[in-house]
Amino acid sequence: MQISVTYSEPDQQVWLRLDVPEDATVEDAIQRSRILEQFPHLDLAAQKIGIFGKPIKLDSPLQPGDRVEIYRAIICDPTTVPRRDADNDDD
Repeated sequence: MQISVTYSEPDQQVWLRLDVPEDATVEDAIQRSRILEQFPHLDLAAQKIGIFGKPIKLDSPLQPGDRVEIYRAIICDPTTVPRRDADNDDD
């Protein structure tokens, strides 16, 4: 079955499409994608993982067309950061 694995950093985005066996798990897909070779600092035990924005566990089974997303840690509390006013781009 065909799925994709994605990860993004400020200066680099990766979206890999790959075929996995029908009984593949999220972790299987990440390992097969070899994305951990591109980003060796990723720690699957610490990273949050999701499928189409929904948090999911590494041992979860995949469905055809799933997009496995590896999330970066949030480095600031979004509730304390003032929103940028889209109408005020003069700054």
